[in-house]
Amino acid sequence: MTTSDPVTTRPAVRSAAAGADARLAAAASVLDDADPLRAHRDAFVDAETSLVYFDGNSLGRPLRASVERLAAFARDEWGGRLIRGWDESWMQLPFDIGDALGRAAIGAAPGQTVIGDSTTVLLYKLVRAAFDAAVAADPSRVEIVVDRDNFPTDRFLVEGIAAERGGRVRWIDVDLAGGVTADALRAAVGAETAVVLLSHVAYRSGYLADAETLTRIAHDAGALILWDLCHSAGSVPVEADAWQVDLAVGCTYKYLNGGPGSPAFAYVAERLQDRLAQPIQGWMGAADVFAMGPSYRPADGMRRFLSGTPPIVGMLAMQDTVALLEEVGIQAVRDKSIALTEFAVQVSDELLAPLGVVVASPRDPHARGGHLTLSHPAMRAVTARLWRQDVIPDYRDPDGLRIGLSPLSTSFAETLAGLEAVAEAVRAES
Repeated sequence: MTTSDPVTTRPAVRSAAAGADARLAAAASVLDDADPLRAHRDAFVDAETSLVYFDGNSLGRPLRASVERLAAFARDEWGGRLIRGWDESWMQLPFDIGDALGRAAIGAAPGQTVIGDSTTVLLYKLVRAAFDAAVAADPSRVEIVVDRDNFPTDRFLVEGIAAERGGRVRWIDVDLAGGVTADALRAAVGAETAVVLLSHVAYRSGYLADAETLTRIAHDAGALILWDLCHSAGSVPVEADAWQVDLAVGCTYKYLNGGPGSPAFAYVAERLQDRLAQPIQGWMGAADVFAMGPSYRPADGMRRFLSGTPPIVGMLAMQDTVALLEEVGIQAVRDKSIALTEFAVQVSDELLAPLGVVVASPRDPHARGGHLTLSHPAMRAVTARLWRQDVIPDYRDPDGLRIGLSPLSTSFAETLAGLEAVAEAVRAES
């Protein structure tokens, strides 16, 4: 589904209690009343409307504070200070926001996280840099390990980098309703592995990888590992430093509510920063940005992983979610995420399973992230029907309707109302 899909009449979604099993409606009410994060839902734009939003794992709702921040920036900083803003704060902003994000969402000490380019560009930079560093240390390390169900960008990039640098891809086959296990990674890595690229939360199934164990397996094989945190940052606790993660990249428009196309973040462990030569050498990553010298000399620290002029406007909104995460704590967010997905599984079992819908995500709540995939042959048509009714999930082949539940902006009543609508749509399309 994309925003170009046609939208017709949009009747209001009925309340969770209307037509629902009374026990499920009562359970949703009890859970909402007991939710310690419930007050924060009002901080999001239009969260109080009847629209059911199941796509926070693709694009998060904006915070009301971000609306004010963007307006104030255009008026006061951009409009008022003009180019003086670069010297006054903008040059430092990618690092300040990066450090705050590292602290609040990914367990990273200062000086290791920066806001930069798109997810694709940052993945390219860091995979390519890790591959080149591994080959330089040991020319026999020519393999990049990735699973066949990783997000398409990750897989496409790996194939391109391998072809570009004379390497090869080592593929891991995985269950589409699961993800990469310790045994599967052990079987794939070895003396020829340069770098491993894995997603912490699988984009299709929501499978939550054991990042600490898999990182150790990659290191035991002498390889570097890069974690794609796109579906976990802001939803699932990450301990990049404690797990000895080498590299990580994550987007900011999902659970970090940065807005459409907001720039991604890159994490590079301090111990590796002076070993890696990023491949897109631009003026912003030079040791002296304004020297305009005849040759490139990389900056120290995380600045060397920048290339061009930072997208300042694009990184403004994420600050509000990062601040909110620091206030409430990522573990509280995770606790509600587990409660939401557990409730969604319960409702699915009672309302959707009799219609032939299968939960194509791990049943163990500690083995999945913040979204579920519901499988049925009619789900493509079901998704289109739901969008016309202001119920917004998304669709992923094969036959998967994803339910993305953002803990800070999603209620249990909304979850029940949305799944009732899914059941109605399955009946209509079957």
